[in-house]
Amino acid sequence: MRLDEYVWSRNPRGLHVSRILVTPLEHSRYVKMQAGWVKLVAVGDEYVDDAGIFMSMGITPVVRIYRERPGIKPFTPDLRDTFMWYLNAGVKWFEYQNEPNLPIEWPVGTNITYQNFDGIIRPLMDNWLQWAEFIISMGGYPGFPALADTNDATASTLYWMDAFLGYLQRSHFDRFKAILANGAWCATHPYILNHFYQTWPGRPITEARPPEAVNAREPGWHFEYPYDPICQMTDPGRTVYGSAAKEPHGDPVGLTASGRLFNERCASIWGTQAVPVLGTEGGIWPIPEIYGNPWFYQQDNRYPMYTTFSQAEGTVAMYEWIATTAPEWFFGVCLWKEDEYYTPYGIRAIERMAETPVILKNVPPTEVFSENGPGSGSGEPTYHMVILAPGLPPEWFYETAQAYWNLYRPIVTNTWSMIDFIPRVQSLACTIIATPDVAQGMVETLRGRYPNVFIDLVLARGNLQDVADVFNSRVFASRRFG
Repeated sequence: MRLDEYVWSRNPRGLHVSRILVTPLEHSRYVKMQAGWVKLVAVGDEYVDDAGIFMSMGITPVVRIYRERPGIKPFTPDLRDTFMWYLNAGVKWFEYQNEPNLPIEWPVGTNITYQNFDGIIRPLMDNWLQWAEFIISMGGYPGFPALADTNDATASTLYWMDAFLGYLQRSHFDRFKAILANGAWCATHPYILNHFYQTWPGRPITEARPPEAVNAREPGWHFEYPYDPICQMTDPGRTVYGSAAKEPHGDPVGLTASGRLFNERCASIWGTQAVPVLGTEGGIWPIPEIYGNPWFYQQDNRYPMYTTFSQAEGTVAMYEWIATTAPEWFFGVCLWKEDEYYTPYGIRAIERMAETPVILKNVPPTEVFSENGPGSGSGEPTYHMVILAPGLPPEWFYETAQAYWNLYRPIVTNTWSMIDFIPRVQSLACTIIATPDVAQGMVETLRGRYPNVFIDLVLARGNLQDVADVFNSRVFASRRFG
């Protein structure tokens, strides 16, 4: 299946309904903001008529069937019949299971951890597989369960995603591959906090405008966290997999971060190159205009605060960034949620969307699966990691090899476990900086676990500055790992 074969509005703007059992909906609210998506959370058939009305207006519904604290509730006939009401109405996009890394979705007393294999990981994925195959058989698109974006050690999005996909790889490799090939997509919940900013024309890319000076229709917006210049300046080499020094449990709190994690893991295991991702709830939240105290939010002090004004400008800019700049697989976000954006007439973000024309996303005819297959070593490396010998701090690399880092921005680590987080979409380049007594063992271990990796070795025989000089002048002179 190709990305452009998925049926949807091509309009990335979306809104989540206020709560369950509210019908008929005020469809004019979605028309006012010029929405392309609506997220419906249904108990039964109460939204079937609303779904049909939205589709007639060019707004694509996404349906999740709600059950309180479902845990590992199996895909029962009553659930099947409920989904059928919406399938028969023409709905194609569906979710099953929601934020399983949070206790609120489980019966009280459940051992909520990604390490609970028999109690959570295996049965939850087995149920999801059965449901996904049913949805595909009826012409629908099954969404991989949305995880809450968090770097908490227990609820870590990274650890839970790896637990799910690791089980599917070991036990249901071909079944999941068939699902990926026939309409699967990944649901995410990108509450991006203040991880966005706009720069000034002609000024440094790390100099953000203050909240009162942003403008949605002017260039310079950054929503690529954690790959944006501010994050990379303050914690060089941080990725969605985190960083050894500051975020050891991953860092998914960005607009496309969890979607990138899912796509990179599926690429390395199943050989995909682009699986659709939709944020089924999220946005720039909390909204100062609603919560009011404080009148601004600054969850991460590396980035500017956001206010009612900049939240509205940022929301419009976010959707334009999705349409023009985001990865081709990222299809939009359903803002959380209708009652907060209409209190009761519509907050500033709604007014800005109402008066700003929609930019549609041009989805290319990209095949979901790559011709090269998973972890292929063909072609030029697409990622680069620098592994320092134990005891050599990453800060040394940034100070002494800054010229190289400014050009290539590799992942830099002295934590051996970080090797497991290397995304291998096509092939990986790895440089090991070590003393002769440990270098060969490091190389052999890396080659044994990752035979597709291109390896360079820099031996630290002299002082650290000598190593840096050799590194900068010789190893990458040909830009082999660009």
